[in-house]
Amino acid sequence: MEIKSAEFVVSNSDASKCPNTRLPEYAFIGRSNVGKSSLINMLTNRKSLAKTSGRPGKTQLINHFLINKNWHLVDLPGYGYAKVSKSTKKVFQKFITQYFALREQLISAFVLVDIRHEPQLIDLEFMQWLGENAIPFSIIFTKADKLKPKAIERHIETYKSVLLETWETMPPYFITSATKSIGQDSVLNYIEELNNNLGNQL
Repeated sequence: MEIKSAEFVVSNSDASKCPNTRLPEYAFIGRSNVGKSSLINMLTNRKSLAKTSGRPGKTQLINHFLINKNWHLVDLPGYGYAKVSKSTKKVFQKFITQYFALREQLISAFVLVDIRHEPQLIDLEFMQWLGENAIPFSIIFTKADKLKPKAIERHIETYKSVLLETWETMPPYFITSATKSIGQDSVLNYIEELNNNLGNQL
């Protein structure tokens, strides 16, 4: 897929106020320091479409971006950032849960995971929640430029072994690096394939 246009549409904290269209949506979510904004900018070939910050937890709203005039990329707030207050976390959790419950346009979520770390309980629990609520998702492993190929293989195998303890099959996954533009084509082509398979369902 070639990204010909990418434009900001709206930010809000109420899923009922998200764009009232039938365009397919793909939601990106992960822990606050996982490199989500950088990944979104890399995927769309835009340097500052999503706001990046040295301070994790910058994204605090549901952000919709219109891509190629025919689908929405949704940037959701990160989770698991210790310096965000408990009350703020509850607010985030409420509208994230609301988003997943209400958005019939959502085709798939992408859960971002830092490939450098062992499987984190907070990520595994969130994936479990998605599965229990029948929300399709894929895993995007970020920051692959920080590891050598053999180490990447080991970390992926570790993740597979942990997930397959509770899942029948490994969800689709992608290895990416915003710095090196690794994985851009594979993620975008996957979205394009899903869009093509939709036909007139939406």
